[in-house]
This record gives sequence, structure tokens and C-alpha cells, in this order.
Amino acid sequence: MKNIQIKEIHVRWLGIPVVAFLAVFSLEHARNEEFFRAYLVSLAFTAVYWNGAYLIFMLFRKLYPALVYTVKRLVISILALLTWMTFGGVPLKVLFGYMDISEILDYHGYLATLPFNLMIGFFVSSIYEGVFFFEKYKEAFRQNEQLKNQQIRTQFEVLQNQMSPHFLFNSLNTLTTLIAENQDVAIDFTQNLSEVYRYILKNKERELVHLSEEIEFAMSYVFLLKMRFPDNLSVEFKVPHDYLSMNIAPLTLQMLIENAIKHNIVSKSKPLHIDVYIENGKSIVVKNNLQLKSSLEKSTKTGLANIKNRYAYFGNKEIDIITTAKNYRVAVPLINLLEDKHLNTKL
Repeated sequence: MKNIQIKEIHVRWLGIPVVAFLAVFSLEHARNEEFFRAYLVSLAFTAVYWNGAYLIFMLFRKLYPALVYTVKRLVISILALLTWMTFGGVPLKVLFGYMDISEILDYHGYLATLPFNLMIGFFVSSIYEGVFFFEKYKEAFRQNEQLKNQQIRTQFEVLQNQMSPHFLFNSLNTLTTLIAENQDVAIDFTQNLSEVYRYILKNKERELVHLSEEIEFAMSYVFLLKMRFPDNLSVEFKVPHDYLSMNIAPLTLQMLIENAIKHNIVSKSKPLHIDVYIENGKSIVVKNNLQLKSSLEKSTKTGLANIKNRYAYFGNKEIDIITTAKNYRVAVPLINLLEDKHLNTKL
């Protein structure tokens, strides 16, 4: 059965004539007038007040959309609505003869209706804000579930690539050779291999990590790669200390480095150079010289898509991809939690 969604505009324009009809019987001065005229007057006032209230709430929702501004938005909305209920209908009151022009500046009339207007303002604000808060809550819950699902897919892809027989075979084969040739290096290799898996397990449920943690993990990952490509791969990290406290989605750098290795030739005649650096103080860039393989390994093609989707969760945080004849670069935005306080993170 198709789900029928009731929209606010339908409730408002159907509610206006109903409320106007009820007002004719609830207001004493309206009951003493000819019914049809009283109903038209009531309809005009109801339409003006209700639509004005709607515009007020839409304005402050646009100005203060985040949930953290709920109290501020509610207080300002009530004050604005109270002002509107007090003065918004003055032209109609003069037009229909309920107020003389000389009474416009008389504050006693406004004070007399203040308690009623305050009650109406609070009641209407509670309804609009309650619905808005519930919709925001549902949206936040939906986005949180989407991120969890995306994280699961990302974790699965990374673990699948690293736990594959090919990866394990290369790692164990390299370790066996190192034990025979250089036990000190073999120990370093084993420690870095454990760091790779420990980092993945530690951060599998976190949305963001400090850049310092991510770079340390990426260096451990690069150490393993250098065992496979000792003279054919160079990875240089140029990240000033001032940026290490900023945040990034976990496994981002590892996936970008892995992506560069997977799609480019890494050989003695064509060494691969990867640079990791800060750009404009806002992004971290992973750039490599472009030397694409003629035949690529089987790929899920979801690495960059996963990163894009995870950053979409944090708002206007888009990654930038630029391909030239010589280079391929991906710029990932750094997140400053002191500026982005609205982000719901699990640091």
C-alpha cells in the first residue's frame, strides 16, 4: 500500500477555513454579526495570521537550521510570532472597523490581547517546532545509519584486500626472506604489520581520527609496501605539525595510496612517486605521477566512492580529484572540530 504523506501546505489551507469557522462561534463580537460577513472576516484574519506565522518559522529555520540552535530558534520564533499576532492584523482591524485609526497608537488595546497572543504564539510554535525537531531527528538517524552501512562496506573492502591470500602470501614470503637475511628488519616488518591491523580494528567504529594517527598508520602501511618495492616506490609526507590535530576519516590515506599502487606501474624503470602534503591549509593531498597499467587488477571500484560518501555525511565536505597528463591528485578536506561543532563524531 502506497504511503500517503501529509504536507504542511495541505494542513494549512484546509485548516484556515475550519479554524475561521470555529472562531465565528467562539468570539462574542463575531456571533453578534451576520454569519456570512463574520465568516469572511474571520477567514481573512485566520489566513493572514497563519500564513504570517508560517513565513516566520520558515525564515528562522533557514537562519538556524541545526538542532543545536533549537532553543534559540524557538525563543526568537515565539517573540516574532507574538509581535506578528499583536500588530500584523492592525490593517485588517482598521479595514473591518474593529479599530479606529486613533487607537493604533494606544498601547492599552495591545496589552489587553497580550496574554491571548502569548498563549497562541507558544502553542503554534510548539507544534511547528515539534514537527521540525522530529523531522530533523529522523534525518540525523537516517544519515547515521547510512554512515554505519558505509563504514561497514569500507572496512570490508580494506580487510578483504589486506586479508586476501595474495596479500598474506606476499607479506609472509617477504617476512620469511627477511628473517633469513636481516632479523632486525624482519622485526620491524612484523611490528608494522601488526600496527596496520591494530589500527583497523581500533578505528573500525570511529567516524574521524586525528591526522597524526592517520599519518602514523599510513607510514606503517608504506613500510610494508617498501618491502615489496624497495627501490621502485617512494612516498613522502610533508605535513606541518600545526595540522596534525585536525581530523580525517580513518583509512582515507591508506586507500588513496593503495589506489595509486593498484592502478599505476611500479618498476625500476618507472618508479612511482607519491607525495602527501597540505594544500591551502584546508585539505590534505595525495598525488602520484601518472603511469597507468595497460591491464588493471580486478577492482571493486568503490574506494573513492566510499571516501566521497563518508565525507558527504559531514556536510559540504567534497573531495577534489584532478587528473593531468603527468599526475593524478586527490585532495581530501581536513575537518576542524572547533569550527564544525555541529558534527556528531565519535573521537
